Amino acid sequence: MLTIDPNNIPTGKFHGYLLKAVAPRPIAFASTIDKKGNVNLSPFSFFNVFSSKPPIMIFSANRRVRDNTTKHTLENVLKTKEVVINVVNHDIVQQASLSSTEYAKDVNEFEKAGLTMLRSEMVKPFRVAESPVQFECKVNEVISLGKEGGAGNLIVCEVLKMHINEAVLDENGEIDQHKIDLVSRMGGNWYCRSNLGMFEVPKPLSSIGIGVDKIPSAIRYSKVLTGNDLGILGNVERLPTKEEVEDYVSHSIEVKRILSADDVSQIHKKAQELIATNDVMAAWKLLLANK
Repeated sequence: MLTIDPNNIPTGKFHGYLLKAVAPRPIAFASTIDKKGNVNLSPFSFFNVFSSKPPIMIFSANRRVRDNTTKHTLENVLKTKEVVINVVNHDIVQQASLSSTEYAKDVNEFEKAGLTMLRSEMVKPFRVAESPVQFECKVNEVISLGKEGGAGNLIVCEVLKMHINEAVLDENGEIDQHKIDLVSRMGGNWYCRSNLGMFEVPKPLSSIGIGVDKIPSAIRYSKVLTGNDLGILGNVERLPTKEEVEDYVSHSIEVKRILSADDVSQIHKKAQELIATNDVMAAWKLLLANK
């Protein structure tokens, strides 16, 4: 058996062991706002519910292991004492992942992830309209667990109001676990879909994605492409050049056939197939060839 002393191993490596061993973990999709009105949206998998009366949830915004910096979410809740915790289901998992990109403080992750800001009733941070359940919370306490990279900051949240999309309720008014279709975090790039098992979502942290807000409207408002498809498309660092698009088209008889049919839905369905096989740049080339 491998035995590990946390003091004798790099923090990043031990962090990886922890996340792969303690899983699946529910996701707190936390919406906050700073004193200037800048909004922030970010997912956290160190999260759970701990009390029903009072209704208490706790998530941890850890100090970054690589450089010991803190996240905008933590900075905001320390000053405003408010947060909205949205749950993440399979329909928005790619967009939630995209929002974890380390955009600058004044960048709106709702816009980058292509999600809708829904005004809250009791707190200033916005809800995620696409999330099936949203919790408006006041922050009762923030407990610092240390000052080194990897140290947690436990954000103790009291639920002031809960919102449930009626589409996930059963005939008795209870949340149907199949309909809500929640996802959770595993180790590495792995997630777990509660009713179907594990799947992989590549981390968006190695580069800054263009964001869903930069996707041309004819593609963004497609009747075929889903929010997850858009989240994947928005997670590229750059779009293919005109020359790359032309070269792609010139070397594919199938692409020429699809484009000649002049059927947008057919083009978008083919792009969706390419996305599903992780050939995202090919999907972009096909979509841009239709402009």
